[in-house]
Amino acid sequence: MRLFQCDFNDSFVQQLPADPESENFCRTVTQAAYSFVAPTTTANPSLIALNSVLADELTLNVSDEIKLAEVLTGNSLLAGTTPYAMNYGGHQFGHWAGQLGDGRAINLGQLNVPEIGLKTLQLKGAGSTPYSRRADGLAVLRSSIREYLCSEAMYHLGVPTTRALSLCLTGDLVTRDMFYDGHPKEELGAIVCRVSSSFLRFGSFQLPASRGDISLLKQLLDYTITTHFPHLGEPNKTSYLAWFEQVADETCQLMVHWMRVGFVHGVMNTDNMSMLSETIDYGPYGWIDNFDLNWTPNTTDAQGKRYCFGAQPEIAQWNLFQLANAIYPLIDDAEPLNTVLSKFAKQYEQRWRQMMADKLGFEQLDNDADPALFIALEKLMTDTNADMTIFYRLLAILPDKPALWLEHLDDCFYDLLSKTQQEQWQQWLTVYVQRLTHNTISSEEKASRMNQVNPKYVLRNYLAQQVIEQAEKGDYTALHQLYEVLKRPYQEQPEAAHFAGKRPDWAKHKAGCSMLSCSS
Repeated sequence: MRLFQCDFNDSFVQQLPADPESENFCRTVTQAAYSFVAPTTTANPSLIALNSVLADELTLNVSDEIKLAEVLTGNSLLAGTTPYAMNYGGHQFGHWAGQLGDGRAINLGQLNVPEIGLKTLQLKGAGSTPYSRRADGLAVLRSSIREYLCSEAMYHLGVPTTRALSLCLTGDLVTRDMFYDGHPKEELGAIVCRVSSSFLRFGSFQLPASRGDISLLKQLLDYTITTHFPHLGEPNKTSYLAWFEQVADETCQLMVHWMRVGFVHGVMNTDNMSMLSETIDYGPYGWIDNFDLNWTPNTTDAQGKRYCFGAQPEIAQWNLFQLANAIYPLIDDAEPLNTVLSKFAKQYEQRWRQMMADKLGFEQLDNDADPALFIALEKLMTDTNADMTIFYRLLAILPDKPALWLEHLDDCFYDLLSKTQQEQWQQWLTVYVQRLTHNTISSEEKASRMNQVNPKYVLRNYLAQQVIEQAEKGDYTALHQLYEVLKRPYQEQPEAAHFAGKRPDWAKHKAGCSMLSCSS
């Protein structure tokens, strides 16, 4: 049986230099974009979730589940696959960390799929690589479930992202200290097969630049433009700059999407920034429940809050500055790079304003009056512990009578409103309703438009944790149920109403629901 109807033919391997060392041990790898490495053989692989739509797009034959599990865990290698781990560096929490690389991710190979083009299949949690440092390169079920669910949730929300093809158990146990507090325990091992046109990151260009390896830097950027940005023309200084401008533009748009749906990445290191401006590396991410621009889901960032919800656009610009530094030797002119970077903040602000206008149902953005209304709303939501997702859905169907407004919105608040807060909300809503009179569309059309940008269902951390706890007992019912709900995030699904509620009190400080570590 042929598993894929199209062939593996990896241009990354064919066109870029490999690490000449064939043994798998931790080391510094120079003058190479990747190292060949075989996935670790697992004890008893089994498939517990498969993205059938993506499988069909990839021309994957899903009839033999046992064979699928063998291939999607790396136990069985298909003809044409050349497993390898990528070599890159990065800034972590603002500090240069040097060589990092794929410590627990192994690329199986690249498919050239009719209709959708190049797609790389990558196994996350498939064993150690030369870049694993002191780690084992494995992944556990809880983190794998979070990656599988979130990448697909983001895709259906319309947010650029890597995809998840499958989720498999390995049959092995993996020891993890979830909160690095000296209490390790054995957990179920798992592997996610994720898919993207490319897993190149900002750090892929930073590492050779940091070493003065201009030859490898040029090879990487030339390959990137030729393979993934061919519309920019032949690789040269002009196309390098055009490439950087496109990456900055699309990264800006990605940040707007994250803010629109209430997503917090948690670890926006430069090695976690995709060259394709996709959301990548789902670790200690989180979804905003009560609106709070200062919230971060990452225990490692609890004090500094470098990667908190509201800081994400600024961090994206900082990361782009590091990318500009990396490619500067190929352009040798700082002014055009600085121009792109300077434009980022203005571009983000305008796109954020338009996004807020869309979320509030305004037919046209008023750049003079609306920003003050937006800022006032965010402060009010923060001060009154309003649930972001629920608030916008309720706002779309706000009653005509002012006396009913607060009663209508009651379900979005985590705390009782004081008299002063009630007055503040009434004042803001009065201004908001008056602003809606500028629309020429009907209230029904306005509500419909709002519900196309404001999701009803997002992957709240407590929902993911409930799924994880059941799955660890061998029950995947909730996993499949939630997955199906997240495929239609903007639609009303009466049968799934329990997935749309506020974060329950028990989840406020529960591990996996409020804060997570990089081991999560």
